[in-house]
Amino acid sequence: MIAGVLKSQMNEARTVGPDQLVATDDDNAIANLPLLDVVADTVNGKTAEKLIAKVKPGGVFASVVGPPQNSGRYPSVKVVPVVATADAKTLQFMAEAVRDGKLVIPISQKLPLSEAGDGQAAAERGAAGKILLVA
Repeated sequence: MIAGVLKSQMNEARTVGPDQLVATDDDNAIANLPLLDVVADTVNGKTAEKLIAKVKPGGVFASVVGPPQNSGRYPSVKVVPVVATADAKTLQFMAEAVRDGKLVIPISQKLPLSEAGDGQAAAERGAAGKILLVA
Protein backbone atom coordinates (compact mmCIF):
# COMPACT_ATOMS: atom_id res chain seq x y z
CA MET A 1 0.00 0.00 0.00
CA ILE A 2 1.20 3.47 -0.91
CA ALA A 3 -0.31 6.23 1.22
CA GLY A 4 -0.46 9.82 0.05
CA VAL A 5 -0.19 12.66 2.53
CA LEU A 6 1.06 16.21 2.65
CA LYS A 7 4.79 16.69 3.23
CA SER A 8 4.01 18.09 6.68
CA GLN A 9 2.19 14.85 7.61
CA MET A 10 4.85 12.32 6.56
CA ASN A 11 6.23 11.51 10.03
CA GLU A 12 2.82 11.03 11.57
CA ALA A 13 1.63 8.94 8.61
CA ARG A 14 4.54 6.51 9.08
CA THR A 15 3.04 5.46 12.42
CA VAL A 16 0.16 3.64 10.67
CA GLY A 17 2.57 1.40 8.76
CA PRO A 18 2.12 1.98 5.03
CA ASP A 19 4.50 0.17 2.67
CA GLN A 20 5.39 3.50 1.07
CA LEU A 21 4.45 7.16 1.48
CA VAL A 22 4.19 9.83 -1.18
CA ALA A 23 3.80 13.55 -0.56
CA THR A 24 0.77 14.56 -2.60
CA ASP A 25 1.86 18.20 -2.49
CA ASP A 26 5.17 17.30 -4.17
CA ASP A 27 4.85 17.14 -7.96
CA ASN A 28 8.16 15.26 -8.28
CA ALA A 29 7.03 12.59 -5.83
CA ILE A 30 3.83 12.05 -7.80
CA ALA A 31 5.71 12.04 -11.11
CA ASN A 32 8.03 9.31 -9.78
CA LEU A 33 5.20 6.99 -8.75
CA PRO A 34 4.94 3.76 -10.74
CA LEU A 35 1.68 3.03 -12.51
CA LEU A 36 -0.88 2.03 -9.89
CA ASP A 37 -3.68 -0.53 -9.91
CA VAL A 38 -5.98 1.58 -7.73
CA VAL A 39 -6.18 5.07 -6.29
CA ALA A 40 -8.60 5.88 -3.45
CA ASP A 41 -9.33 9.60 -3.43
CA THR A 42 -10.80 11.70 -0.64
CA VAL A 43 -9.44 15.06 -1.79
CA ASN A 44 -10.32 15.74 -5.46
CA GLY A 45 -9.05 18.92 -7.09
CA LYS A 46 -5.54 19.17 -8.54
CA THR A 47 -4.27 16.23 -6.47
CA ALA A 48 -6.87 13.91 -7.96
CA GLU A 49 -6.12 15.20 -11.45
CA LYS A 50 -2.45 14.29 -10.99
CA LEU A 51 -3.14 10.90 -9.43
CA ILE A 52 -5.60 9.62 -12.03
CA ALA A 53 -2.79 9.96 -14.55
CA LYS A 54 -0.82 7.39 -12.50
CA VAL A 55 -3.52 4.70 -12.72
CA LYS A 56 -2.67 1.97 -15.22
CA PRO A 57 -5.08 1.15 -18.05
CA GLY A 58 -7.82 -1.07 -16.62
CA GLY A 59 -7.14 0.26 -13.13
CA VAL A 60 -9.61 1.89 -10.78
CA PHE A 61 -9.89 5.43 -9.46
CA ALA A 62 -12.28 5.27 -6.48
CA SER A 63 -13.49 8.52 -4.97
CA VAL A 64 -15.75 9.73 -2.21
CA VAL A 65 -15.86 13.21 -3.77
CA GLY A 66 -16.53 12.47 -7.44
CA PRO A 67 -14.36 12.06 -10.52
CA PRO A 68 -11.49 14.44 -11.22
CA GLN A 69 -12.27 17.10 -13.82
CA ASN A 70 -9.78 15.53 -16.24
CA SER A 71 -11.13 11.97 -15.88
CA GLY A 72 -12.40 12.03 -19.48
CA ARG A 73 -8.77 12.01 -20.64
CA TYR A 74 -8.33 8.55 -19.07
CA PRO A 75 -11.10 6.41 -20.59
CA SER A 76 -9.27 3.18 -19.75
CA VAL A 77 -9.42 3.99 -16.01
CA LYS A 78 -12.62 2.93 -14.28
CA VAL A 79 -13.83 5.78 -12.06
CA VAL A 80 -16.11 4.52 -9.30
CA PRO A 81 -17.92 6.32 -6.49
CA VAL A 82 -17.37 5.20 -2.92
CA VAL A 83 -20.32 5.58 -0.60
CA ALA A 84 -20.29 4.70 3.06
CA THR A 85 -23.33 3.47 4.93
CA ALA A 86 -23.69 3.57 8.67
CA ASP A 87 -23.31 0.21 10.39
CA ALA A 88 -23.75 0.22 14.16
CA LYS A 89 -21.53 -2.83 14.71
CA THR A 90 -18.64 -1.33 12.72
CA LEU A 91 -19.01 2.06 14.39
CA GLN A 92 -18.95 0.41 17.82
CA PHE A 93 -15.82 -1.55 16.84
CA MET A 94 -14.11 1.65 15.66
CA ALA A 95 -15.16 3.61 18.76
CA GLU A 96 -13.69 0.88 20.99
CA ALA A 97 -10.48 0.90 18.93
CA VAL A 98 -10.18 4.67 19.44
CA ARG A 99 -10.89 4.27 23.16
CA ASP A 100 -8.26 1.52 23.44
CA GLY A 101 -5.63 3.47 21.48
CA LYS A 102 -5.60 0.99 18.58
CA LEU A 103 -7.03 3.54 16.16
CA VAL A 104 -5.68 7.05 16.38
CA ILE A 105 -7.48 9.91 14.71
CA PRO A 106 -4.98 12.78 14.42
CA ILE A 107 -6.74 15.96 15.56
CA SER A 108 -4.76 19.10 14.87
CA GLN A 109 -7.26 21.60 16.25
CA LYS A 110 -10.39 21.76 18.40
CA LEU A 111 -12.54 24.75 17.60
CA PRO A 112 -15.95 25.91 18.76
CA LEU A 113 -18.65 25.49 16.13
CA SER A 114 -18.84 29.28 15.88
CA GLU A 115 -15.30 29.21 14.39
CA ALA A 116 -16.12 26.67 11.67
CA GLY A 117 -14.96 29.18 9.04
CA ASP A 118 -11.51 29.27 10.64
CA GLY A 119 -11.45 25.48 10.62
CA GLN A 120 -12.36 25.38 6.94
CA ALA A 121 -9.59 27.88 6.15
CA ALA A 122 -7.09 25.77 8.11
CA ALA A 123 -8.16 22.63 6.23
CA GLU A 124 -7.75 24.40 2.90
CA ARG A 125 -4.22 25.42 3.95
CA GLY A 126 -3.45 21.75 4.57
CA ALA A 127 -3.67 21.45 8.34
CA ALA A 128 -2.05 18.23 9.56
CA GLY A 129 -4.75 16.11 11.16
CA LYS A 130 -8.48 16.56 11.50
CA ILE A 131 -10.16 19.69 12.71
CA LEU A 132 -12.74 18.93 15.38
CA LEU A 133 -15.67 21.32 15.77
CA VAL A 134 -17.30 21.20 19.20
CA ALA A 135 -20.56 22.72 20.44
